[in-house]
Amino acid sequence: VGLVYMFNLIVGTGALTMPKAFATAGWLVSLVLLMFLGFMSYMTTTFVVEAMAAANAQLRWKRMEKRKEDDEDEDSSSGVSDSDVLLQDGYERAETRPILSVQRRGSANIFEITERVEMGQMASMFFNKVGVNLFYFCIIIYLYGDLAIYAAAVPVSLMQVTCSVTGNHSCSVGDGTKYNDTDKCWGPIRRIDAYRLYLAAFTLLLGPFTFFNVQKTKYLQIMTSLMRWIAFILMIILALIRISRGQAEGHPSMAQLSGIRNLFGVCVYSFMCQHSLPSLITPISKKKHVNKLVLLDYILILAFYSLLSFTAIYCFRNDTLMDMYTLNFTNCEIISVAFIRYFLGLFPVFTISTNFPIIAVTLRNNWKTLFHREGGTYPWVVDRIVFPAITLIPPVLVAFCTHDLESLVGITGAYAGNGIQYLIPAFLAYCSRKDTQLVFGSGTVNKHLSPFRHTFWIVFVLIWGFSCFVFVTANIVLSESKL
Repeated sequence: VGLVYMFNLIVGTGALTMPKAFATAGWLVSLVLLMFLGFMSYMTTTFVVEAMAAANAQLRWKRMEKRKEDDEDEDSSSGVSDSDVLLQDGYERAETRPILSVQRRGSANIFEITERVEMGQMASMFFNKVGVNLFYFCIIIYLYGDLAIYAAAVPVSLMQVTCSVTGNHSCSVGDGTKYNDTDKCWGPIRRIDAYRLYLAAFTLLLGPFTFFNVQKTKYLQIMTSLMRWIAFILMIILALIRISRGQAEGHPSMAQLSGIRNLFGVCVYSFMCQHSLPSLITPISKKKHVNKLVLLDYILILAFYSLLSFTAIYCFRNDTLMDMYTLNFTNCEIISVAFIRYFLGLFPVFTISTNFPIIAVTLRNNWKTLFHREGGTYPWVVDRIVFPAITLIPPVLVAFCTHDLESLVGITGAYAGNGIQYLIPAFLAYCSRKDTQLVFGSGTVNKHLSPFRHTFWIVFVLIWGFSCFVFVTANIVLSESKL
């Protein structure tokens, strides 16, 4: 179920914008960049899992320290102090003080991931005050931006499909016709009114998930995962059929450097999952091979992205590929079956709808951690009403005011997205390793240590992340100066 969640979270709208990005950047450049960014995302995912294990160990150690103090108060005549025990080898420690039951089978058990530690809490444990504030600034901008984009994208998709049905556009939902918000949709209802009605329905249907845990969406996730597989396989098969019949129109180039900027943004979005890993990994019962299973997930996703994009760029001409690839299949000339046309046309609605609760729960949990005080608990109203409300209301208000979120998407992806996918995981891995050595001694090995354990990999990720900041900023400046 955890891997289904991860697949659903990663394979979102980014996958549907990838064929267009592939076509504009060239197939060879696109494939190389896609594989490289997939590898980078997997590496930083293992960094986050490692930091989660280190955070669990820290929390257990604090509880053991408290237990030690209680024991010393009760029995001051004990000959062996716990501070001495903690400095000894793991095997000796287990023999000397069996009361530390969490370590009875060796010191590795202390790193078991049993407690959900959100990225915000890990930042508080391993970063200094400036680092913590930068982290929250980054994660809150990204998650609010994501939720606002999602809250607008679903009603926009529904509005475009249902309003196009009226009149003479029933066979050309994706024909590229430009409409104004004030144009009529159904009778006296304008397109903007239809959009806001859909937004209200979206909020009422998916908003309540913000008030529960992410596990409450399990069956929704499994059902939409099946729909995802059906939609992707359907698009790949339909494209292959057209190619095999000799109806292929695509002649993609090998490399076009001008398209790399757009492709980079799409690929970063297409592999984003680091911010929700604590909610996804912690409930998995057997975590022994979690890194290998996550790698399998990444390979599967990479295969899907490649197959989808290659069939798309050879099936359709570059200038006819839509930004949202599913809209290429909403024309009667491509597919005569109305059900398939509408299923694919509305597919983005399903993918976004299942991501919305996971991202909302992640943001809610990070808000809780930000205001958390050691040993304190929140009143029921604050915990169950206030935090979900401040998570849900701002993005819905933004979506109500505007569905032109181009600038928000740019800032969210280029800066906050880069920080969350590359910089924060690398800093978490580095600081958690230092902290673990300081507390448990240099001989202690984290059970969930990343396969990329050498410091070189952390430095490499940090250099890459900062280079991306410079590259994106330079692109924006150059684009503005041309305008």
